[in-house]
Amino acid sequence: MKLKNNFKSVRFKLFLTLCVVIAIIVLCLVAINSIVLESFYLYSKTRTVKLVYQKINNYYNSNKNNINIEEELKRIAFNNNFDIFIETDENIIIFNTNKDIYSTIDVITSAKNESNQNNIIYEEDNIKITRINDQYNSISYILLSGQLDNGYYLYISMPAVPIEESVEISNQALIIIGFIILLISSFIASYISKKFTSPIVELNDITNKMAKLDFSQKYRIADTDDEINELGKNINTMSDKLESTIKQLRENNVELEKDIEEKSKIDEMRKQFISDVSHELKTPIALIQGYAEGLIENVNTDDESRKFYAEVILDESNKMDTLVKQLLELIKLEYGKREFNNKEFDIVELINEVIRKCKVMIEEKNIKIDFNANQKVMVNADDFYIEQVVTNYFTNAIKHAIEINNEKKIEIKIEKKEKEGKIRVSVFNTGNNIKEENLNKIWGRFYKEDTSRNRTDGGTGIGLALVKAIMNNYKNSYGAINKENGVEFYFELDAN
Repeated sequence: MKLKNNFKSVRFKLFLTLCVVIAIIVLCLVAINSIVLESFYLYSKTRTVKLVYQKINNYYNSNKNNINIEEELKRIAFNNNFDIFIETDENIIIFNTNKDIYSTIDVITSAKNESNQNNIIYEEDNIKITRINDQYNSISYILLSGQLDNGYYLYISMPAVPIEESVEISNQALIIIGFIILLISSFIASYISKKFTSPIVELNDITNKMAKLDFSQKYRIADTDDEINELGKNINTMSDKLESTIKQLRENNVELEKDIEEKSKIDEMRKQFISDVSHELKTPIALIQGYAEGLIENVNTDDESRKFYAEVILDESNKMDTLVKQLLELIKLEYGKREFNNKEFDIVELINEVIRKCKVMIEEKNIKIDFNANQKVMVNADDFYIEQVVTNYFTNAIKHAIEINNEKKIEIKIEKKEKEGKIRVSVFNTGNNIKEENLNKIWGRFYKEDTSRNRTDGGTGIGLALVKAIMNNYKNSYGAINKENGVEFYFELDAN
């Protein structure tokens, strides 16, 4: 598949085109050489023998400088590979450069006979240039026959065989040279095609990535000022604009999702709040309604009974107010609607303050408090919410503390976890263990393990749910552990 794709590439097509063009040029040169070279050679030699004829004619017409005509004719014949033969109209030989005079006479006789094998190349008044094919000796000649102004007959002959051999040799040389040129050119064409197509391949890779919304790759701008470089600049500009636009669209999409999620959360909060309130307010509303009806109907006429009815209505109203406030706070914590004002404070001081506030409850229950922390322990959190966590743990321990092995106590510990950078606070009370299957359920809202407890001691049932929500916002651990003589609740904070 990859090889097939390479054949379809622009680089291969350009390489193949260059090679084909070079091969065609070489073939054209061979063809032109075969057709033109011989004709050009004959034209050149014809022109030469005509000039020689004119020069010899001039020698004989006027020899003012007393030139040695015979020596001059020998020099001309030698330089041009001619055979020069001059005779009178009475067949008396005046001059002959060919030692084999009979061979020269045969050539001239053949020309005079004008056989069908002779081809006239050029002819005018006193000159005729003919190509003679000697079938017996397998030799071809070019023969100029003409009459000088003084009446002498001039014959100039030269062999034509070298012309044909030259054409053949030249064609062979062209083919060999053409093959070498083609081989060298293929490497050059490969380099040139790679040079030209590399930017196109790079641009193709960039556009493929852009199609997949990947705008990390940019075209490397060169110093050249050509169309490909300009295209690369435009693609870079388009890539930047697309990346910016898509980034903006993503940001808008995220904001839109947040808005939708926000509305969904608000709707969920509203439904949850209505559900919780309607569920938990049934009992206090029923009590308020019953006692109010009793007052209206004067069920009890004495002042003390009416005062008791009014106190029950007021107490239930306060419980409803507390419940609604705690529910609102819990929902805000669970849905991330509450901002924490984190600061550095002493957790030891905060725990001592909670113990002081609950002093009356501790004395009523006759509970021993074991908390001996003399040094400051600084943590980083919102002290208001951490006080709620400690208060919920502590009041929960007071409510459930019972005497075990002649001991009824609450023990508070602070441990430093140096590696994790955490502070662990634990509150232990002697009493009954929580059922293992309920250790996770107690953190749910309105969950009460002891369903038989009265309303006075039961609380609202959302204290531990508040602890869970606060700790989840801090992403710190919390939990409850059954011990040998009671239960331990713990939570962790970031040490400062």
